[in-house]
Amino acid sequence: MNNKKLITLGFASVTVALALLLSTNLFAAAQEKKESKEASRLEALAKFTKVISIVEQYNVDNVTIEELMNKALDGMMSNLDAHSNYLSQKDYKNLKVQTNGEFGGLGITVGVKDGAITVIAPIEGTPADKAGIKAGDIILKINEKSTLNMTIDEAVAIMRGKIGAPIDLTIVREGESKPLKITIVRANITIESVYAKSIGNDIQYIRVTSFDKKVMSEVTKAIKQKKATTKGIILDLRNNPGGLLDQAVELVDAFVDSGDIVSQKGKNKADDEVYSAKANNTLTDVPLVVLVNGGSASASEIVSGSLQDHKRAVIVGQNTFGKGSVQVVLPITEEEAIKLTIARYYLPSGRTIQAVGVKPDIQVFPGEVNTTKNDFALKEADLKKHLKEELEKVEGKKEKDESAGDSKLIITDEMMNKDMQLKSGVDILKALIITKGL
Repeated sequence: MNNKKLITLGFASVTVALALLLSTNLFAAAQEKKESKEASRLEALAKFTKVISIVEQYNVDNVTIEELMNKALDGMMSNLDAHSNYLSQKDYKNLKVQTNGEFGGLGITVGVKDGAITVIAPIEGTPADKAGIKAGDIILKINEKSTLNMTIDEAVAIMRGKIGAPIDLTIVREGESKPLKITIVRANITIESVYAKSIGNDIQYIRVTSFDKKVMSEVTKAIKQKKATTKGIILDLRNNPGGLLDQAVELVDAFVDSGDIVSQKGKNKADDEVYSAKANNTLTDVPLVVLVNGGSASASEIVSGSLQDHKRAVIVGQNTFGKGSVQVVLPITEEEAIKLTIARYYLPSGRTIQAVGVKPDIQVFPGEVNTTKNDFALKEADLKKHLKEELEKVEGKKEKDESAGDSKLIITDEMMNKDMQLKSGVDILKALIITKGL
């Protein structure tokens, strides 16, 4: 019996000894890995210091240590990704003006795509839009300064200026044989972010030009006003460069009653966030078609992509821009800062928007609908209009057009025939309405 106890104790002792040995080995391995990582960091910092010292000593130009450090920071940040960069004293000041002050602008949103300063979208009704700037235009020169190796913030700082002052943009546009030079006069930019119109008696058209703080209040108002007669909605996000995330989340929530809308994931868990839909926020369940193109970016990609993943809407148009990352501005001194990408957005299915964009369910290119018209055939409406005009000539007066006040709120067949993407979206929506039996 005593022998059995001794054998048992012996096995227990060996087990404890092995466990202690294994723990010691694991601790030693972890410690060794930590020390190796720290040594690697010190080596890298020593190399950086050595290069700075050599350049300062032997470079043909008399460059100060401060200038070298600024150049090093600039190079490091710009090589991380297209949206991270070092903000010098001047850049940081310009950013604050852009965020808080009033300034003259062109009315375009720009980004970096394939290494080039690219127009994400012109804002509707602004000087850039009126001058003919289009989504996808590559800005080659601003006045006479090349944009090659220029950051977004540098480009924006140059394009911003005194209200009424002209600026020349040299752009490269797909389909054009040579660069185009376009002159734009800066203006104070005011944006109407949402407007709604009617298509026929039962389809509502809602256009969101950018995601500012008024979007959801305006969209909610528009949907509720026409809720009794609306059988389907066209949500137009074309050339929408994005904006506030909370407005994008709330817009999806208006059409989806449950599930994740979008998630934000970064290196630090503190930056992770999941935004989900709530049933009591749903405004309508009617069929929905969303229009997108290459100028749809950021928040508009979150809306279209999330609705697509939830199978709540049919996405029509062209592939979106592909801006799905989160940036923050982190001060490093009182006068300098860095703009750093800290996280990326992920749609409910887990896919990312960054550099990929949202692929439409049905691809439709812009253009006009080819219609055959008999110019010699006068329809009843045409005849009535013609006779009315003749009557006005005889009587020397013009009758009041009762429908004139509402004409801006209606999209006619003629308007749709000039917009292939919209016409396709409406045709698809009509099919969805029939399928649903509304």
